[in-house]
Amino acid sequence: MAEAHQAVAFQFTVTPEGIDLQLSHQALTEIYLSGVRSWKKRIVRLKNSVITGVYPASPSSWLFVVIAILATMYTRSDPSMGLIAKIQEHLPVSQSMSTQCQAVVSAVLFSTMLWLLLIFTMRLCLKQLLSYHRWMFEQHGKMSNTTKVWVALVRIFSGRKPLLYSYQGSLPNLPLPTTKDTVKRYLESVRPLMDDTQFERMTKLATEFETTLGNRLQWYLKLKALWAANYVSDWWEEYVYLRGRSPIMVNSNYYGMDFLYVTPTPIQAARAGNTIHAMLLYRRKLNKEEIKPSRIPGTVIPLCAAQCERMFNTTRTPGEETGKETVINTHLFNMKHIPNLHSRVLNPCYCTYCFLNVILSCSPKIFARIPWAKARVKYFSSGVNKRSLDCIEKAAFFVTLDDDEQGMMGDDPAASLDRYAKSLLHGKCYDRWFDKSFSVVFYKNGKNGMNAEHSWADAPVVAHLWEVTTDSFQLGYNAEGHCKGEVDSSLPKPQKLNWEIPPECEELISQSLAVAQNLADDVDFHVFSFRDFGKGKVKKCRVSPDAFIQIALQLAYYRERGSFCLTYEASMTRLFREGRTETVRSCTSESSAFVQALDGEEVPCRRLFRAASEKHQQLYRMAMTGAGIDRHLFCLYVVSKYLGEESPFLKEVLSEPWRLSTSQTPVQQVELFDLVNHPEYISCGGGFGPVADDGYGVSYCIVGDNMINFHISCKHSCPQTDAHKFGAQIRKALRDILQLLSPNQQEKEPKKTGESRPEVKKDQ
Repeated sequence: MAEAHQAVAFQFTVTPEGIDLQLSHQALTEIYLSGVRSWKKRIVRLKNSVITGVYPASPSSWLFVVIAILATMYTRSDPSMGLIAKIQEHLPVSQSMSTQCQAVVSAVLFSTMLWLLLIFTMRLCLKQLLSYHRWMFEQHGKMSNTTKVWVALVRIFSGRKPLLYSYQGSLPNLPLPTTKDTVKRYLESVRPLMDDTQFERMTKLATEFETTLGNRLQWYLKLKALWAANYVSDWWEEYVYLRGRSPIMVNSNYYGMDFLYVTPTPIQAARAGNTIHAMLLYRRKLNKEEIKPSRIPGTVIPLCAAQCERMFNTTRTPGEETGKETVINTHLFNMKHIPNLHSRVLNPCYCTYCFLNVILSCSPKIFARIPWAKARVKYFSSGVNKRSLDCIEKAAFFVTLDDDEQGMMGDDPAASLDRYAKSLLHGKCYDRWFDKSFSVVFYKNGKNGMNAEHSWADAPVVAHLWEVTTDSFQLGYNAEGHCKGEVDSSLPKPQKLNWEIPPECEELISQSLAVAQNLADDVDFHVFSFRDFGKGKVKKCRVSPDAFIQIALQLAYYRERGSFCLTYEASMTRLFREGRTETVRSCTSESSAFVQALDGEEVPCRRLFRAASEKHQQLYRMAMTGAGIDRHLFCLYVVSKYLGEESPFLKEVLSEPWRLSTSQTPVQQVELFDLVNHPEYISCGGGFGPVADDGYGVSYCIVGDNMINFHISCKHSCPQTDAHKFGAQIRKALRDILQLLSPNQQEKEPKKTGESRPEVKKDQ
């Protein structure tokens, strides 16, 4: 019970003279300081709640309204048109209050009501303004007069110096598409994947669904869309993430890499010290809401910040097959630690000192969801195991000190990047805590990386944290590679977490470890930097870089497999409250026509590529503005399950495999440094595991004007997939398309009046 004795503020012994209390002044001091910190946080939260609640107005504007109303009263005019007199008549006051005082109180009450009405009106106006998305569909570089007026109004109603969550109450709700429109867009998306017979059959299923069960399901969704802030997000989190029964390692979690060419220090503990200090500073700013709201780059349009609320002190807890998993956030418990580390916002040197004196030595903990849920209840719900588990689950985040060296190094830098990616995705299968909101991994040679759990947030939110906490420019290191400053010797030493693992639990751990190891060994990864050209040359061809890459992926897949496949590209819906993601179905009739023309007997035609590019950008814009396909169909399917109704159409739609799952990794969401002046400080981005057993997971990161990084994953067990061969096909496809679009091509494109130059930047 040593841990219990260390947790109390005093010791006592029973003597013949009575009870002798031995007070610990240091412990009492720490309790007092902890209480002070807790109350300071409550006051800050209360203040921020008031500021956010009245945004886009400010609390001081109330005083201005009161003074203005009182001033007009003294000029013998009544701006309230008799309302102040009515309030005065019904004012429950004592007889000791003079008539003049009653008039002042009534005026203050009227001013407050007028002020609240103005706030409500401003927020309603801002919400309506943010519901306007026509600007996104205009030609690139050509802004209509309507959009110019809209931009000016958004600036006026946006207020000054917003806090992180200031815009939350003004963001519009995610619109609900009509069943007819969604079914029509779905049929259009699967046309290039089916022959005439298959498409005719699917059309009949879709038409039958639309005219019968679809209308009933849509009615329930309309109710939810009216009542809830977002008709998708809660069901998406629960049914797509939390109710999944397979291991989240490889299948759900994703990773982010360190700098590609630079290692700020080769000292593992020093790198950990600076990075953790920067993350705790970020956490403090997050608590105070001092982080600026995210916006679409180059615009005044805010993005939803709801996902930031669960960034720290968050853990996914397992549930059995018939139950539910949950994502718990212990922010209100005022826990300020990471595993084996309890303190205030720690300075870098103290963090370094701790990591020089501790190795995270917990027993292997990676289970599949059902065995892990049962084991958690049976072996980790009481005693020393529960206390140690609480320390991890209530921690700010998880840290792994890895004894391997990773990064682009050695005689084969390409293979080293592949190993680096696999290490961040799954590690040794027992040295990461995949249920934590995110885990930071520090390698023996000073490289680091991150593994993030997916249910609580998407990659752009985690990427923002990763960029802001860059340690090289903010904190730096001394000449020897150590953190700057001195260690505060008064701070406590780190404590080791203890575990009591019975033999039957060890057997369960061994079985789960074997499952995890087989899953990890099956992952085939290929990471490479494409340096032939980047978005600079692509933009000169008047093409969106994202559309360029997506069409190149279609070309690469067709060349490798001889067919097209259902393709998933992640798009954000954070223009709306509690928005997360939507699917862009990148395989279109236009892209298929271009690919077949390029590799077939027909003469390559740039016009086909332009049509495919414009179609892709149109689909991307529609997904961003709430007119996507898959989230609507998913919610209709959930409603059908609640009603106990079977829909052959929905069942078939949701069972279709995504053999090509793609996503663009956001980069440079904050302007901490300039890639032009510091080209070596670039990240390789991040990636994820394959979604389908016979498919590919492709993540790409557009870095600067001259580089595109790719992360390709698949499974060794599938004889039809090979990450390195697919990578070679992607390189060839990129080069062939650029050569086709280059101005020295002999083929002349017919001039097209009003040809758009679409480019919608992703959530960066």
